[in-house]
Amino acid sequence: MIRSWRSFNYTLLGCVVVLIAFSLAMVYSATANVPYTQGYFSRHIVNIIVGTIVMVLLTVLDYHAFEAWVLPLYLATLGALGVVLAIGQVSSGAQSWLDFGIRTFQPSEPAKILVIVALAAFWARAERDAGTWRIFVLSLVLAGIPTLLVFIQPDFGTAMVLSSIWILMAWNARSRWWHLLILALASLPVGWYGWNEILQDYQRTRLLIFIDPLRFDPDLKEGAWNIIQALTAIGSGGMFGQGWTRGILSQGNYLPVQYSDFIFAVTGEELGFAGATLLLIFQLALIWQALSIGAEARDVFGRLIATGIAAMFICHVFVHVGMNMSIMPITGIPLPFVSYGGSFTLTSLAAIGLLQSIALRRARIVF
Repeated sequence: MIRSWRSFNYTLLGCVVVLIAFSLAMVYSATANVPYTQGYFSRHIVNIIVGTIVMVLLTVLDYHAFEAWVLPLYLATLGALGVVLAIGQVSSGAQSWLDFGIRTFQPSEPAKILVIVALAAFWARAERDAGTWRIFVLSLVLAGIPTLLVFIQPDFGTAMVLSSIWILMAWNARSRWWHLLILALASLPVGWYGWNEILQDYQRTRLLIFIDPLRFDPDLKEGAWNIIQALTAIGSGGMFGQGWTRGILSQGNYLPVQYSDFIFAVTGEELGFAGATLLLIFQLALIWQALSIGAEARDVFGRLIATGIAAMFICHVFVHVGMNMSIMPITGIPLPFVSYGGSFTLTSLAAIGLLQSIALRRARIVF
């Protein structure tokens, strides 16, 4: 038990509550008038309730308990990702889902948390040798295996998130900067080969469309339509928006996957620049609290978990908003605590529970 709750981070909780309020409003608006999404809002409420229960349980649980179970948890993660590749359900061109009949589940979402915990435990145990090539390479392999399994689904967005998590955690774990530089230089020929020999033409097109939608996709068949509609929606919102549930494009179902991948465009159209800015302020405040918890953590394990979670949220926010505003490729990345999605909602709230567990135990008054 925890002797005192004075270290509980109420600012972090407040950010989550506000973002979930945004989520309830925008998911309702994005699904209310779309026939095939009827029932999504009620499911979203259930996801939030279940996620909140998980968050509370992880808050009370000492995060150090995961150190003893890190190997089986990591192997279970690899096993789940392998099962997806074998019998997973294909959706939006990626084989990323397990179908359990009444619900589907995306193992790559909780894999983000489990990879973070595995990396944190690894670096914490190897703290004295963190600057050596051996530890650097082993950490890269540890993160690289699940990232590769996700990449070949293919789920480029989640693979990018996992890569970002490793980079920021490696830096925070005191890896040498020249190790990262050499890795970046060595990755150039690998990236060139993957771009030219592995990716299909349509995949390369989808990754380049954001630069000039009409140039790379003049027939509007590979994603340019999505970008144009998102930009139009955001631009039409003006300063204060067209009003909640009154967006012309969002209520007319012109935005693709508007309840998840393009929820920021719905926010920009209906709540305007003011509403979208307020949303981003709370996202950034949440990330800042995650980094602050890491800075004040009582040990390396807690510090690195918090750093990994912050990296996950940073990547999601940056890529999602960039995708909606045509400054990043379209990769189907949800906006934390706002987008609809059961697996990601549970993962995000579980991450908050871990952060609160670290915050509560930053002082050595736990028994």
